[in-house]
Amino acid sequence: MSAPRDDSAHENAEQEVIAVDADDEELEAVNRLEAHTGDGIRHRAFTALVFDHDGNVLLAQRSPRKRLWGTYWDGTVASHPAVGQSQEEATRQRLEEELGIAPDQYDDLRLTDRFEYKRYFENAGVEHEVCAVLKLTLNDATLDPNEEEVAGLMWVPYERLHRNPEWYRQLRLCPWFEIAVRRDVR
Repeated sequence: MSAPRDDSAHENAEQEVIAVDADDEELEAVNRLEAHTGDGIRHRAFTALVFDHDGNVLLAQRSPRKRLWGTYWDGTVASHPAVGQSQEEATRQRLEEELGIAPDQYDDLRLTDRFEYKRYFENAGVEHEVCAVLKLTLNDATLDPNEEEVAGLMWVPYERLHRNPEWYRQLRLCPWFEIAVRRDVR
């Protein structure tokens, strides 16, 4: 039997997320590490899907340094808005920080869906989130990935992924991304 992980020095222990009720109404700011350990605390999150003009979606492989779901494939970016930050503002920030995508490279950022889910990851933690789905189309697909965040990138035909997500299981998709693709509310 292995010893429990000591994540007290993890960078997430220094950050906060927004605890929410089932309707995504803000309750309070909580420690990000606490929100992702034990039984978890329901909190606000987002996943953003970036498209090209040919209907492909940009998948990003999470860095192996990530505490949860490291090396899994995700939608383009996923994270948590800070207190006082909208989902759109948080998405713009993460697109720039993770992939070097500036706001002048797209003009159609839109929130298309929201769902709640809860998934445990090995013995490392849990995601219990009300997750917003945002979408945008790049007019300029110039990327500058941050290797601390992103281990790989891949353009995938979105309609094929939506109709047949099981064809992509070998990629080990993040659970929130799988839910977003299955729901596909535009």
